[in-house]
Amino acid sequence: MCPQNSASPFFRRIASLAKFVMTGIGLSASVAVYAQQEVSPSATTEAAKQAFIQELAQQHQIDPDYITQLLDSAQRDEQVLQAIQRPWEARPWHQYHGIFLTERRIQQGVAFWNEHQDTLARAEQEFGVPASLIVAIIGVETFYGQYMGNYRVLDSLYSLGFYYPPRERFFRSELGEFIRLAAAEGLDPEAIKGSYAGAMGYGQFISSSYRAYAVDFDGDGQRDLLNNKVDAIGSVANYFARHRYQKGQPVAVPAWPNRVEDLDTLVSSRGQNLTHTVGSLRAAGVDFITQMGDDTPARLFRFDEQDGASYWVGLPNFYSITRYNHSPLYALAVHLLSEEIRHAKQQ
Repeated sequence: MCPQNSASPFFRRIASLAKFVMTGIGLSASVAVYAQQEVSPSATTEAAKQAFIQELAQQHQIDPDYITQLLDSAQRDEQVLQAIQRPWEARPWHQYHGIFLTERRIQQGVAFWNEHQDTLARAEQEFGVPASLIVAIIGVETFYGQYMGNYRVLDSLYSLGFYYPPRERFFRSELGEFIRLAAAEGLDPEAIKGSYAGAMGYGQFISSSYRAYAVDFDGDGQRDLLNNKVDAIGSVANYFARHRYQKGQPVAVPAWPNRVEDLDTLVSSRGQNLTHTVGSLRAAGVDFITQMGDDTPARLFRFDEQDGASYWVGLPNFYSITRYNHSPLYALAVHLLSEEIRHAKQQ
């Protein structure tokens, strides 16, 4: 069950502002059901493991016996293989936002901000990323460190890398990144826990992101995103700075596509790319308010409500948030939560 939305009056006003009811139109989220299969290692799977061991050992000078030992200790986790089939982002918006936009998460976000005020101010100054966004990311990902995942990361990446064909290449690569990360940072790869997808720490970084974007923000000589909130704050800020988040620029604005002739086509683009511009959306009949120039990349997104749909125009900072998680639902939830936390802190 998803908790009911108990967000502040600000969110209710902005959600009401954005809402554009279309009778009979709604997006339904389809949730694939994972069918358990017999657990018997095939020759193909074993060959893939051996190829993985040899490639990782040769390319990164890691003892193949050590890699073999890790794979031997890893276990296929059926819960992981089931969880990957039903991500939160498969839910419709009217259920999804109620998970994150709650008064409790907002108030604990304010408390987290107050507790780490100096660190957040330093991150905002150094990386140009607003403190409210950093807090919202950590709030959405782990409820400010309260829920960082109970899956053994080694098992998760092993299971998805060798027993989940739709994305085995990606997760096998992440398994290699995880082994390299553990070696470089002095971590015990058999002890680290995280999400079913192998994300770790306060900000739920996957292994490749940890290696690429983590920073030692407290100067103790270690990039610790698992236990160190200061490093986590700096690393989230660095991630967005590296993905061109522009401080002071809008993320998304409510839209009213009343004058659009072919609305389904306008919102049918796949992926996260901003496929239009502010000017082209206005020319197509979308009404929205922004001071961004007509040549600014933009895209119209539709979010399904219980009794219709709401519409938002995503701007470059919206795209930046989708670099953290590709779902438009995630990006809008993070944006609205950051606004809620910022307003609550100002009270």
